[in-house]
Amino acid sequence: MTDSRLTPKALIIGAPRSGSGKTSVTIGLLRAFARRGIRVRGVKSGPDYIDPGFHQAATGLEGLNLDSWAMEPDLVAHLLDHAAQDTDLLLIESAMGLFDGIDGGEGRTGSAADLARLLDIPVLLVLDVSGQSQTAAAVAVGFRHYDAKVRTKGIVINRAGSERHIRLSRTAIEAAGMPVVGAVLRSDALALPERHLGLVQASEHGGIQDYIDRLADVMETSVDLDAVLSLAQPIALRRGNPAAAIPPPGQRIAIASDAAFTFLYPHLGAHWRAQGAELVPFSPLNDEGPALDCDICWLPGGYPELHAGQLSAANRFRNRIRHFAQMKPVHGECGGFMVLGTGLVDADGVRHVMTALLSHSTSFAKRKMNLGYRQVRLLGDGPLGSAGEVLRGHEFHYASVIDPGRDEPFAEIADGTGQPLGLSGGRRGHVSGTFFHAIARTTL
Repeated sequence: MTDSRLTPKALIIGAPRSGSGKTSVTIGLLRAFARRGIRVRGVKSGPDYIDPGFHQAATGLEGLNLDSWAMEPDLVAHLLDHAAQDTDLLLIESAMGLFDGIDGGEGRTGSAADLARLLDIPVLLVLDVSGQSQTAAAVAVGFRHYDAKVRTKGIVINRAGSERHIRLSRTAIEAAGMPVVGAVLRSDALALPERHLGLVQASEHGGIQDYIDRLADVMETSVDLDAVLSLAQPIALRRGNPAAAIPPPGQRIAIASDAAFTFLYPHLGAHWRAQGAELVPFSPLNDEGPALDCDICWLPGGYPELHAGQLSAANRFRNRIRHFAQMKPVHGECGGFMVLGTGLVDADGVRHVMTALLSHSTSFAKRKMNLGYRQVRLLGDGPLGSAGEVLRGHEFHYASVIDPGRDEPFAEIADGTGQPLGLSGGRRGHVSGTFFHAIARTTL
């Protein structure tokens, strides 16, 4: 059923590929519109868990992931409806290229193009014109005609080398019938800091607000904000159904939260709170442990390898979480899974003692990229569900398991197309962990 409330406008910000400057343009536009008093929220298509933090820093409104592969359409509708309740404008940043995804079936590829079709949202295309000029018009025309259900309505020229470069690109694109609503000159000052998993998180960026203000200044002088706003289109909301959302694993959830533990998807925390759960943060880096009156301890992903020495020295944290685990569940995802093991070898080859709640060991010195959509079938009852349940999510890490340990496996794991990848993670007593980041359940 279509919702009769006033609905926000929405616009997808896409590009032909990763590295085109989508994130910088999106963050700058978010802050520029927020300066105008517009209630604007950033959304990330796909499983990226870093960009929503920048979106929130730019707007003050919590970010959101919408993932057409990992989330059933009813869950996408539910999350979008919830996000729209206090929002005038949704800017949805594409992952990778606009049409990039996997062979997941019609409308379930994980691409931002799926959202454009499903929700009939127009696209603002960010074109990095470095190394080309008039040829950018051919790219723009290709996007306009590639899929009639994905409507590319405007172009932002990005990383132009000069005003002449802008003029050549703009003239060709507009002659091909595509409106250019902005042109941004190349500047190293606009680049976001990066590390091995992509961008440095917003919470780690000491001058984040000044940086976002600089991006907004550039957008205000280089982009026609009124033209961008005119491209956005009201979206027809429906209530959806949260049945595929991952339910809260407890009433009071002790959650590690500091520079080493940051990767909790916003929609998970929001859904848990909406269901009446309380998230009780603690900081392992400050040698804090989970509150003993909590029902479960959750160690999310993050960058424990950058803080391995400090975590190893956090004796009170280790003792407290070990005591907690004797009575109640403890679960770790990715970085949290690494900390649940016996040891973590950092990039310099130094081994650091971890909690030893599970028996595996991991190493960042022996780097191997593991990246992609994952679906798992749980092999036992636990915080993510009952044995036999299937969940969808994502894996992205460079750590290697150098000792698999002797624990029972947590799940059977497959890639996004269903190709088996073997067993994942470990279970022992009340403790479980895996490199897999859970996004949603499957009910279909």
